[in-house]
Amino acid sequence: MTKQEIPARLAELLSQQREALGGAWVEAVARSLRGRISLAELDRELRELYGALVQGLRVDGLNWQGDAYGELRALLTELSRARARQGFTPTETATSVLTAKDILAPTEDTTPEDLRVYLQFSKLIDALGLFTLEVYAKTREEVISAQAEQLMELSTPVVKLWDGVVAVPLVGTLDSARTQVVMEKLLQALVDTGSDQAIIDITGVPAVDTEVAQHLLKTVVAARLMGADCIISGIRPQIAQTIVALGIQFSDIVTKSSLADALKHALRRTGTAYTQPGGPA
Repeated sequence: MTKQEIPARLAELLSQQREALGGAWVEAVARSLRGRISLAELDRELRELYGALVQGLRVDGLNWQGDAYGELRALLTELSRARARQGFTPTETATSVLTAKDILAPTEDTTPEDLRVYLQFSKLIDALGLFTLEVYAKTREEVISAQAEQLMELSTPVVKLWDGVVAVPLVGTLDSARTQVVMEKLLQALVDTGSDQAIIDITGVPAVDTEVAQHLLKTVVAARLMGADCIISGIRPQIAQTIVALGIQFSDIVTKSSLADALKHALRRTGTAYTQPGGPA
């Protein structure tokens, strides 16, 4: 049997025993997934893959990157993305494809010609399995990136403390990406609330180095361009010593040791009268 005849032989074997081989594939994958996907859904997925595989073999032979395999690649992409989003492992995802090799596994009665056919089929399935893993990995990266962005959004709230006064309580380490989120949310909050006083509270920032200080200064400058005065609060003694040791200049930026002190200062700027507990207004 020539190499050109192998795809035709594969297509013939798969077509003649479509029901039996397709059922065996579904059963094998179902065992590996242990009921995490309904049998009906799994049967639909794998039957579609089976049909697209046969079509590819008939037209483009073993060239899985050919046009005739377009539907198969699309189905594998859909399967990989779904598995990645559903929390399946790479092994569980690849198994859905690689198990296809078992349905034509050689037996004692397999002829040398059919053994050669199986070896070529095995190489084809391996290539499709690698394609599936590549799509899975890319999708997982997208999912992780989206989750990181969501966490960043959640960890950077902008709070309206008073009419004309908003605050950004920061917790954790500041980096370029997070600073950009802080800046965007603060500027949008200034527009949405019509505020002209902004407090950036760094009580929850574990350390301030030159990079963090530069990020803070950029945020302050951006807010000022929007017509808002900024106050940085949460300057603890250790952070104050670090800032002095590093020679970082906050120039004319108002700094306060606590959010409460910063709010008092902001209220004075807005001309709002407030009453101290047990004291006069």
